[in-house]
Amino acid sequence: MDGPIATTAPALELRAMSVRSRQHPGCAGIRNINWKVAPGDFWVVGGMIGADRSDLLMLAGGLLAPECGEQFFFGGPMPLFEEANLAQRLRLGFVFQGGQLLNQLTLAENIALPLRYHKDVSAAEAEADVRWLLELTGLSRWADRSPGEVSVDSCQRAGLARALILKPDVLFMDNPLAGLDAPQRHWWRQFLAGLADGPEWRQGRPMTLLATGEDLRLWCGCARQFAILKESSFVPLGTWAEAQFAAVEFLSEPVFGLGGQEGSY
Repeated sequence: MDGPIATTAPALELRAMSVRSRQHPGCAGIRNINWKVAPGDFWVVGGMIGADRSDLLMLAGGLLAPECGEQFFFGGPMPLFEEANLAQRLRLGFVFQGGQLLNQLTLAENIALPLRYHKDVSAAEAEADVRWLLELTGLSRWADRSPGEVSVDSCQRAGLARALILKPDVLFMDNPLAGLDAPQRHWWRQFLAGLADGPEWRQGRPMTLLATGEDLRLWCGCARQFAILKESSFVPLGTWAEAQFAAVEFLSEPVFGLGGQEGSY
């Protein structure tokens, strides 16, 4: 998992894939998705409420089965969740909206879960990695608190730390800026930009990032590639320079266009 990432194949590729909507079972969902993600790319996919952004991310991350199409992960078949594919599966990290933590556990215990479950280590053996991630995400003073005792941002950061504890190569994040104020969003943007640039603990290797969001403007100057979901279609827009104008063609709402200067942080 810590070796060099091959650059000859996309980190993730979806070919003519379709997925049914979980929120609206009678609706078509997202149809004919063609998406190629290069190693080290940082994508953000926008869309209005009800556009099935979460479904797209779960499909891309192997958590939802497609109706049709093909999917590849670093050139090989997408690792599904059978035990035989464990090594490949652990190269994927997933941050759910709101963190999706277990309320009966502390933040530290939540963060340790993947390491303890997949590597079969004790709490004492996981302690050093958990402490490192608590410091990295600014959660050290809340380590022994339960999710119900801390802020939305702290729960979201704990979900991020839990996803990073196995040091994945690809990180999926479902609407990570939701419910956060400007300083908190600024922290996330800075932190994720560091992952995309290649942090020291990855020996300078960039992490491949895929996120969803309600307002693409919040990701200006941070993400590198943009797409939207519109009328059951996945529409790649390109870089921000391309996306800020192309979005007008596909969206009637102004939130995806210009305006707002948060991207200049």
